[in-house]
Amino acid sequence: MASKRLSSVRNLGPKSESMLATIGIHTMEELAARGAVDTFIALKKTNKTTSLNMLWALEGALSGRHWQEVVRDDRLRLLTELDARGVHL
Repeated sequence: MASKRLSSVRNLGPKSESMLATIGIHTMEELAARGAVDTFIALKKTNKTTSLNMLWALEGALSGRHWQEVVRDDRLRLLTELDARGVHL
């Protein structure tokens, strides 16, 4: 999967790919190693306008699900993880 462009992964597009590159993530393996929550936190530090939609998209990309499914099924877990890391939106 390393050769697959991030922009071709479900829920991610060219803008997401560009944003991820700014924090050193260029492959799905790098994204998986960092995880959705830590990646979102890093993106939020570099771009304060990064919205929760990016968190949903990242989790969906990692789990192969549509971001709306992530919101429905994993919203509370992901927000709790953010809170546990001291990120308050």
